[in-house]
Amino acid sequence: MADSTQPRLEPAPSAELVDTLSDGTKVKRRLLRMRACNEKDAKGKLCAGHLKRWYFFGDEVKRKYGQEAEIYRCEHCKTLYLPNPQEPPRSGTLSY
Repeated sequence: MADSTQPRLEPAPSAELVDTLSDGTKVKRRLLRMRACNEKDAKGKLCAGHLKRWYFFGDEVKRKYGQEAEIYRCEHCKTLYLPNPQEPPRSGTLSY
């Protein structure tokens, strides 16, 4: 008989893979308020690199997502992230 007082452990959500660029770079969609990369390496270790706004992307990214796209890139593994549709768009400066 299962004990109903035990909390159910559910796996942590992961950002969904949207696309893979021709050079092998993964493009994912960020989770709500996501600040660190959730990509895992071959050994299953979490990258956890900081996601930084990226302005100097190449022609392939411009062609697929637009000239003024809001793109974030992991500082370690270089995975690209698109913004979460539930979050408001961010500008070049933060407004408090």
